[in-house]
Amino acid sequence: MSNELDTILNYLKSVANPENVKGMAKFGINPENTLGIPVPVLRGLAKQYRKNHALAQELWGSGYHEARLMAAFVDDFEQVTEAQMENWVRDFNSWDVCDQVCSNLFDRTPWAYQKALEWSRQKEEFVRRAGFVMVACLAVHDKKAPDEKFIQFLPAIVEQAGDERNFVKKAINWALRQIGKRNIYLHAQALGLASDLANADNKTTRWIGRDALRELTSEKVRNKISG
Repeated sequence: MSNELDTILNYLKSVANPENVKGMAKFGINPENTLGIPVPVLRGLAKQYRKNHALAQELWGSGYHEARLMAAFVDDFEQVTEAQMENWVRDFNSWDVCDQVCSNLFDRTPWAYQKALEWSRQKEEFVRRAGFVMVACLAVHDKKAPDEKFIQFLPAIVEQAGDERNFVKKAINWALRQIGKRNIYLHAQALGLASDLANADNKTTRWIGRDALRELTSEKVRNKISG
């Protein structure tokens, strides 16, 4: 254990809040190895250790929920390897860790699109969620990506739209909505797909489609993409 890791873990344990853990659990956050520390506190602490790839590996290896969140905040995406992405995604056991790692780190790597497509078709709940979360994050962060980068994900959305697992269906819905908010062309593609899903026989598929339709047909979104 490095001195930095030891210092961080000692601090995290000193400010642990068991009551917060109970509250987090109500929002679907896995309470295992969780200390109950808010994300803004973790982000503030992480500012002292920016782009520290070695420390990020140690934080992840500690197994603590908050330490793994910090790992996403301190790691250097330019040093992240494909093997690391595969190893970490298999450790995901809570939606917030999944989402923070994908949105703060993984979606900036050269393998982001490849992994998004691969993971969206994996069976494991949080691996599949990670795939669709990556799609949603790329749709927001990768401003210059061509439309074809996102069109490739539409078949995966259709394939998995019947997945009843809460953390998966919400990520699929999120991905579809974010694709549809990029521009007029993708909006039309996402809107058409959402309409098809909204009329499906499967209950989960219908929910994904109808919820996406609500946002994609809103005045706010229409003004955004036409502006």
